Amino acid sequence: MTGRVDLFHTVLGRADAPALLLVHGWGGDGREWSPHAEALADRFRVVVPDLRGHGRSAVPAEGNTPAEMADDLAALTEALSTGPVTAVGHSMGGQVVNLLAVRHPRAVRSVVALDPAHGAHGEEVDGIPARLADYRENGARAAAAFVAGAFRPDAPRGLRTAHIRTMLGTPDHVIAQSYAGMYTEPGAVGVRPHSEAYLRRRTQPALTVWTSAEATAWERGTLHTPGSRVDHWPGTGHYLHEEHPERTIGLLRDWAEETGDRDAQGRLFTR
Repeated sequence: MTGRVDLFHTVLGRADAPALLLVHGWGGDGREWSPHAEALADRFRVVVPDLRGHGRSAVPAEGNTPAEMADDLAALTEALSTGPVTAVGHSMGGQVVNLLAVRHPRAVRSVVALDPAHGAHGEEVDGIPARLADYRENGARAAAAFVAGAFRPDAPRGLRTAHIRTMLGTPDHVIAQSYAGMYTEPGAVGVRPHSEAYLRRRTQPALTVWTSAEATAWERGTLHTPGSRVDHWPGTGHYLHEEHPERTIGLLRDWAEETGDRDAQGRLFTR
């Protein structure tokens, strides 16, 4: 459909409504956005893809990297005639939507990145070679250990198990290629100096939400785009949008309306 890989996707809401693109993270799929998509479809056209190599989308033998995923999403939104989207991504998806904004600026009105996979530093960077070697050898089984530890103790029941199952269903080579594409391949933007360079190229307003106070302070110091901001949600796990769905829905609704085009009466334009 797009001239690239076939992406499984769902679309909710009116065709003429402002578009929201909801992008999952590493080893996930679009099902994690189901409550958000249903709630937001009354006001927006909500597009929820499975990234290449994930979920029900095509699984290439090579090229399962955030940069290629961003190009896939540009082709998808063009094929759907969405116009510029509010691009929302979690974890690796946060890196993907920022790459989409930089590589395809006309496709993106604004960005929301939730605990994104950029800004790695210190011990996290030191551990990247060993983790990548583990993912190349053990694939999804090794990645599932990361997922198991990514939730707060009182996270909604079943959430941890659902994500472990989804991760275990992701092809092993996709796990390793995606991780390398985030952090070690030429052009990867996950390590802090590279993250800073590519965030400075982003021209659209961006909202980043971190669970880490240190990462919050760091990214606040890198912002150069008018209208951007960085929020801190302490006391939550990595999958913050699922641990706090109603808070996330409110955040996305407010941000999309705040950054959308408006008419003289303050109403959000529809296409």
